[in-house]
Amino acid sequence: MAVIIRLRRDGAKNSPYYRIVVADKHSPRDGKFLELIGTYDPKKKGDNSTVKLDRADHWISKGALPSDTVKSLLKKARVKSAAAAKEETETANA
Repeated sequence: MAVIIRLRRDGAKNSPYYRIVVADKHSPRDGKFLELIGTYDPKKKGDNSTVKLDRADHWISKGALPSDTVKSLLKKARVKSAAAAKEETETANA
């Protein structure tokens, strides 16, 4: 079974809202999925996505391939978590 990490569209017409899911490559876009690992709201400014990085890393280690959009969202989430960790260590040292 080929597994992929991709976006699943929710929301109303002209108001998209996406969920980041782990699904079988052959299932439909809005069909069955294995696990929900995050969300993405393109209409929202600033911090518009949430991702469970530990679960994403787990699925990637098992061979799941992220789509191009999900890959960029994961990259942004990693940068954001690294910045938060750096800020936390600086606060603890002060």
